[in-house]
Amino acid sequence: MRKALFLLLLFSARPVFAQTAPEGIWQGYDGEWRHVSSQLLALAEATPQEKFSWRPAPGVRSTSEVYMHIAIANFGLLEVTGPKVPADLKEGMEKSVIAKAEVINSLKRSLAAEKQAHLTVTPKDLERKVQIADREATVDGMYLRIIVHANEHMGQLVAYARMSGVVPPWSKKE
Repeated sequence: MRKALFLLLLFSARPVFAQTAPEGIWQGYDGEWRHVSSQLLALAEATPQEKFSWRPAPGVRSTSEVYMHIAIANFGLLEVTGPKVPADLKEGMEKSVIAKAEVINSLKRSLAAEKQAHLTVTPKDLERKVQIADREATVDGMYLRIIVHANEHMGQLVAYARMSGVVPPWSKKE
């Protein structure tokens, strides 16, 4: 009986899997990075400038602050693996950079820096030990943290967008 139920569920779910998968998913780290990067940029582009100052409650990051947090964290976490933080990245930018074009430029730069750095690492580089905060990690673990962090805030930004009346471009009906 269980086997029959399993087969029924498997075959009834099949049309879901038959759909075209979004670009990048199931294609390893670089594919997943392309996917989250494209979604972050598409959502930022779709968000009107006046929504960049929107925040769900007092004391919570605004939309622009979340994007800048991602950009700054990308550079900061990447620095642990070797590449230096750009000289023009200054303390307080999370709150001071609020213009849509500047926010998107900062985000693009950080996404490109991470992509380029990851393309140059070797399997041996990924095993290298690094120190982060109060613990030891591997370069591979740092890259995993970078992508998890980006996806975590992608979910936050989708919620922000929906609450402020912005529809994520990839979810619009044709």
